[in-house]
Amino acid sequence: MKKNYIYNLVSSLTNILFPIVSFPYASRVLGPIGIGKVQLAISFAQYFGLIAAFGINIYGIQMVAKHRSNPEQLSRVFSELLSINFLSCVVVLMAYLGVIQYFNFFHSNYILYGYSSIIVIMGFTTIDWFYSGLEEFKIIAIRSVVIKIVALFLLYMFVKDASDFITYLWIILFSMIGNNVINFLFLKNKTTFVFKSISLKKHFKPLLFIFGTTIAASMYTYLDTMLLGLLTNEMAVGLYTAAIKLTKIALPFITSLGLLMMPKFSIEATNKDSAVFQKMINQSWHYIVILSVPIVVGLYLLSNEFVILFSGLQFKEAVPTMQILSILPLLIGLGYFFAFQVLIPMGKNKEMFYAVIIGMCFSVLLNFLLAPVMKEKGTAIASVLTELIVTGIYLFYIKKHFNYKYDWLLIIKSLFACVFFIPIIWLIHLIQLNTIFTLLLSIGLSSITYFSIHFFIFKDTFIRRYFLSLTNVFNIK
Repeated sequence: MKKNYIYNLVSSLTNILFPIVSFPYASRVLGPIGIGKVQLAISFAQYFGLIAAFGINIYGIQMVAKHRSNPEQLSRVFSELLSINFLSCVVVLMAYLGVIQYFNFFHSNYILYGYSSIIVIMGFTTIDWFYSGLEEFKIIAIRSVVIKIVALFLLYMFVKDASDFITYLWIILFSMIGNNVINFLFLKNKTTFVFKSISLKKHFKPLLFIFGTTIAASMYTYLDTMLLGLLTNEMAVGLYTAAIKLTKIALPFITSLGLLMMPKFSIEATNKDSAVFQKMINQSWHYIVILSVPIVVGLYLLSNEFVILFSGLQFKEAVPTMQILSILPLLIGLGYFFAFQVLIPMGKNKEMFYAVIIGMCFSVLLNFLLAPVMKEKGTAIASVLTELIVTGIYLFYIKKHFNYKYDWLLIIKSLFACVFFIPIIWLIHLIQLNTIFTLLLSIGLSSITYFSIHFFIFKDTFIRRYFLSLTNVFNIK
C-alpha cells in the first residue's frame, strides 16, 4: 500500500507538473486561436475515443481485481476485454471519419481532425485499467515520467511560432499514445493474450451501463469545449482552455487516492464488510476535502496571477472564467468519490447512469442558453452547475440505498481555515512582487496557515497522522 501510494503520487505529480511546464510555453507561442484550434480537435477525438473505450477503463479495473489471483482466468478476462475494445475502436473510427468528412464545420481544419483520429484507433492500447486492477502503479508512474519528459523536449525543440500548431498537436498525440506503447512492453510478464475459450457476450450487459454513464458524463467534460467551439469561435475556446486547464491542474492529485483505493473498494464491497467499507470511505473523504477546499479558494484568489504566469497577458480575459471554474476541484473530487468509490463498487451502475444522463441534458441545455451570449464564461457556468447537479444526484442515490456517514463539518472547518488566505494574499499584493514570487509566497504562507489550523486548532487526526509518519512513508523497503 505504501509503495503504491508513492508510485501513484509520482504519477499524479507528473500529470500536474507537465501542463505547468508545457502550457505556458505553448500558449505564448500559439496564442488563444492556435490553442483553441488544437484543443477543439483533441476534445472532439477524445469524445469518440471514450465511445470506443466502451466503459472498459472502469469495468476492467473491477474484473482484473476480481481475477488477479487466478492467472489463467486473468489472461482470459484480459483477452476478452482487449478484443471488445479493439473491435469498438474500429467501428467508432469509421463513424469519426464519416462525421469529419460529411460536416463542413470540420473542413477548415480537416488535417487537425484527421491526425487526431489516432486517438480513436489506438484507444485499445490504453490498458491502465489492467495495471490498476493489479495495483501495480509503478509501471504507470515510470511511463508517465518518461513520456512527459520526452514530450517536453519535443515541444521546446519544434514548436517555435504560431504556425507550429500542427506540430504541437502531434506532440500531444505522442504524449497520449506513447504511454500506451510502454504499457504493452511491460505486459509480457504479467499476462498473455489467448484466443481459446474466450466469451465476449457475457461482458456486454455490465459494460453497457458503464458505457452509457461514461458517454453521458463526457458530454460535460469533453464536449463542453466542443459545444463552445460550435456555438462561438476559436478565441473563446482558447480562453476557456486556459482557464479549465489551470482549474483542473491539481485534479490528478486529488483523485490519486481514489484510483489507488478503487480495487480495494470493489473487493470490500464483495465481502460486504460495512465497517471496513465505512473506514475506507472516511479515509477517502478526508483526503479529498482536506486537499480540494484550499485549492478552490487559492485558485479563486490568485486567478489573475495564475493566468498571467501560465498563459500570458494575451489570455488575461480568461481570469473571470477561471474564477467561475475554481470550485470544480471540490465538486469533481466529491463526484469522483461518490461515483467510483461508492456507487460502482456497490453495483449501483444503473443509478450512476441516470445521474449522468440528467447531467448531460442540463449541460447541453445550459450551454445552448449561455454560451452564445456569455461565450467562455457561459460554458464555465454550465460546467459548474452540471457538476453540482450530478454530484447531488449521486448523493441522493447513496442516501437512498446506504447508511454511510460523511463528515460534512470537515468542509466548514476547511473553509474557515481558508479565510486567512484573504489577508495573507492581500498583504503580499501590497508588497508588489513579481507574479512568480507573489504566487510562491501566497501558496507557501497560505498552506502553512491552513495545515497549522487543522493541526493545532482542530487537532485533525488525518493531518497529524500524515505529518508524524511523513518520513516513514518515503522510506520504501
